[in-house]
Amino acid sequence: MDADVIVVGAGLAGLVAAHELTSKGRRVALVDQENAANLGGQAFWSFGGLFLVDSPEQRRLGIKDSFDLAWSDWQGSARFDRVADEDSWAVRWARAYVEWAAGEKRSWLDRHGIKLLPTVGWAERGDLRADGHGNSVPRFHVTWGTGTGVVEPFVDSARQAARDGLLTFYHRHQVDELVVEDGAARGVRGTVLAEDRSARGVASNRDRVGDFELTAQAVVVTTGGIGANHDIVRRYWPERLGTPPAEMVTGVPAYVDGRMLDISAEAGVRLVNRDRMWHYTEGVRNWDPIWPGHGIRILPGPSSMWFDALGRRLPDPCLPGYDTLSTLEHLRTTEDIAGHDHSWFILTRKIIEKEFALSGSEQNPDITAKDRAAVLKNRLGKGIPGPVDDFLRKGPDFVTAPNLEQLVAKMNELTDKPLLDAAELRRQIEARDLQLANPYSKDAQIQGIRNARRYIGDRLGRVATPHRILDPAAGPLIGVKLHVLTRKTLGGIQTDLDSRALGTDGTPIDGLYAAGEVAGFGGGGVHGYNALEGTFLGGCLFSGRAAGRAAAAQSA
Repeated sequence: MDADVIVVGAGLAGLVAAHELTSKGRRVALVDQENAANLGGQAFWSFGGLFLVDSPEQRRLGIKDSFDLAWSDWQGSARFDRVADEDSWAVRWARAYVEWAAGEKRSWLDRHGIKLLPTVGWAERGDLRADGHGNSVPRFHVTWGTGTGVVEPFVDSARQAARDGLLTFYHRHQVDELVVEDGAARGVRGTVLAEDRSARGVASNRDRVGDFELTAQAVVVTTGGIGANHDIVRRYWPERLGTPPAEMVTGVPAYVDGRMLDISAEAGVRLVNRDRMWHYTEGVRNWDPIWPGHGIRILPGPSSMWFDALGRRLPDPCLPGYDTLSTLEHLRTTEDIAGHDHSWFILTRKIIEKEFALSGSEQNPDITAKDRAAVLKNRLGKGIPGPVDDFLRKGPDFVTAPNLEQLVAKMNELTDKPLLDAAELRRQIEARDLQLANPYSKDAQIQGIRNARRYIGDRLGRVATPHRILDPAAGPLIGVKLHVLTRKTLGGIQTDLDSRALGTDGTPIDGLYAAGEVAGFGGGGVHGYNALEGTFLGGCLFSGRAAGRAAAAQSA
């Protein structure tokens, strides 16, 4: 045997699995198609949000959370409807994950040196129903150090294990086949790729310079999802979401290519829920791209007005920060706008100063660098945060103007033909502005803004004081052209609670495990149809830990 266990994929789930294995003295071969600069994979680039329930941070902010409330939210969001088959293990994974988030997760993170910001964000506020999709309370805990800070302790662990002789890195090794003999996983075969010294995240070459084969007692697949492979995204795009956009921006590096899903299926692994996927509707083109088609997601507060390509205000619950997939469904299934691949935010300078954040470790250098002074200045001070201001000044999807007519003229310049009518937009915005005369309102978005400001975390650092969009004192006006941004698949390899990969007959394949996004973050679809945010990194941590521990027990 070349190792006790082979881990395929050096992203967060793979690093966590490797940590569990080497901490128990197992010899690990860590195989990845990218170079050493890419350790940590997609998680490195993330904002670092983690889903926690009844945490000390929540309690300090007066948030009353509980397992029962979180589990109700999860079930209302997931809408598991294949419980007898494809969701059979996903439901069990989901409950186990929420129990972990309400229990050991916080102390486990602390033991690994992962610290959290004192504020808690309120992501995916939902579909406006108590038993429907969404977080009833803020649960989005941002890691001190963003995604880089989540990845860091496990990268350090892998490097230390390599120095101790317990782990061998196989960079630039692309797995093409899982070796399964007599119903048991025995290793992997694949292609040795040419050396590539590209910086982290930059697309690397796929030039073949040789072949390789590795053998072990067990194999753990942790190779991520499909977000950078638009062909696969379109192949499995579900009918319920209408037609896929002709053009999308890409929220993940090029190596998130989905290759190992089909390779796993060829080895007899069962794939489930491939029609479930998670793409954002608030994507903008990166003015300084790292990977091909690089898009950034705006993390919006609740105040921007959202319009479709023809200038009509989106219906509830298609509000900023509320219900991602309902918004995607509306934009892709409404007949007269489905042929357009964009929508619009209209907002004020006052809103962008307080409410706009950008997803990504590189877009939040203050938190990523753990610079307390910069965080206080950028998050609680006046003015537009630097990275947001860069997009406002340089981003191809941002326009500004002193009045609505000039703004609409600039917005129309960003499309092949003018689709927006200034008079119709003015009518809708003025109707919204009239709702601000009282502390109560019939407008659901205004209600949501006032509801958000009852939470101290939003009032201090996330939600602008309610004001009229057309108030000159709040300007200038800003228009943002929004694109669909590809991100994650919610389905994948079906696994039991020990992360053992199941075969097409539903029984575990001996010695084969899967974790992270390739396994739908556990069970082949722990999120069901909707994610509550902060659950992607946590899913990698939880499932990677389970896979590492189970593989360590098998290879004892």
